[in-house]
Amino acid sequence: MAFKFCLKSNAPPVPSIQFVLISLLGAVLAIGITAWLSKISGFSWLMAPFGASCVLVFGLPDSPLAQPRSVIGGHLITTLVGLTMLYAVGDFWWSEALAVGLALALMQITRTVHAPAGANPLLVMATHPGFGFLITPVLLGALSIVGVGYLMNNLRQRGSYPRYWF
Repeated sequence: MAFKFCLKSNAPPVPSIQFVLISLLGAVLAIGITAWLSKISGFSWLMAPFGASCVLVFGLPDSPLAQPRSVIGGHLITTLVGLTMLYAVGDFWWSEALAVGLALALMQITRTVHAPAGANPLLVMATHPGFGFLITPVLLGALSIVGVGYLMNNLRQRGSYPRYWF
């Protein structure tokens, strides 16, 4: 008697190979472009949360968390919270915790929830950057990801990304 092993799952189906390949290419281009711009400009356009932003923008482009409003707004708001906490009260365990909580609350209130941006206050507390960090890497990097997301997702299916801008 043959043993048949079958797991029943309610997880979404595996995406098409075309979807996977365009997602892969989009993430490579977005991070590659920001890394290249970092190299030629002398300013950092990259930060670790951008890898997770690429997962959303290219892997789940229909998600509210992947829309330009959330990618750009979420990164800006959470970084500003981190910088404000750092320079107003300092880098303590409780200020790190409070900064993440406040960042989440502000993203919810402004309808800019972007999960990768939740790491930004911790990144700010760990690295102690100046307020210029809001421009580069945060704003310019987020704009780069959204720009590549626009091109690649619309290559996949015309008019598919973004679902909304603001």
